[in-house]
Amino acid sequence: MPSKNKAAKAAAPQKSVKKAAAKTKPAASRKEKSRPAKASKPKARKLAKAPQSEPSGTARLLSSEVVFQGSLFRVLHDRIIEPSGKPNERDVIRHNGSVVILAMDSSKNKRNPWIVIERQYRHAANQYLWELPAGKLDPGEDALAGARRELAEETGYSAKKWKPLVEYYASPGFLGESMIVFIAEGLVAGDAHPEDDEEIDFRLVKLSDLLRMIEKGAIKDGKTLTSVLLYARLKAGKRGK
Repeated sequence: MPSKNKAAKAAAPQKSVKKAAAKTKPAASRKEKSRPAKASKPKARKLAKAPQSEPSGTARLLSSEVVFQGSLFRVLHDRIIEPSGKPNERDVIRHNGSVVILAMDSSKNKRNPWIVIERQYRHAANQYLWELPAGKLDPGEDALAGARRELAEETGYSAKKWKPLVEYYASPGFLGESMIVFIAEGLVAGDAHPEDDEEIDFRLVKLSDLLRMIEKGAIKDGKTLTSVLLYARLKAGKRGK
């Protein structure tokens, strides 16, 4: 009768055979989840630096028809050849342009100046909005002269110091209006004389409070968001240097 040790030794090769058999199972017997192939996403090119120059050019106008003429703007239907050479048709609102005034009193606190903002009803938005003073330019009017006029008309303020902040297009897909933003400092109070169709309530708000209003979504006007946030960013950059 064989000993227990010999029996164990005899049984050992059988275990190794089983293990080897397990290792050599065909891949098809393994349960694998089929995963759908992921569609490749287009990747934008990364720029190491901000672009210094961009492709330029203007469209070649084939025809232009005025389809609406109002007191503030006109709507044109244009047939064009784009700079790329592609023919196209566009409906465009043409406007003389507007000015925006970031008027502030920094006499008491230069880091946190008081900003002039207005509240008025905007029918297109169907609500009252808080905004910076702004208005349209008359045909051929100088932008700075227009900014001085609009600030005085809407708020009564004049300013001792003026400087440009930025020019931008609010909705260039169909609107040709450019908006030029000026910073006005050294405010001097006076009497407002708004136009007949304007009902404006204005007040001074600290820059920090205005930024909180923006964060809470209380400011919905694009020109105010653009001007205040850019000014705050530039101001913070100067302090960091």
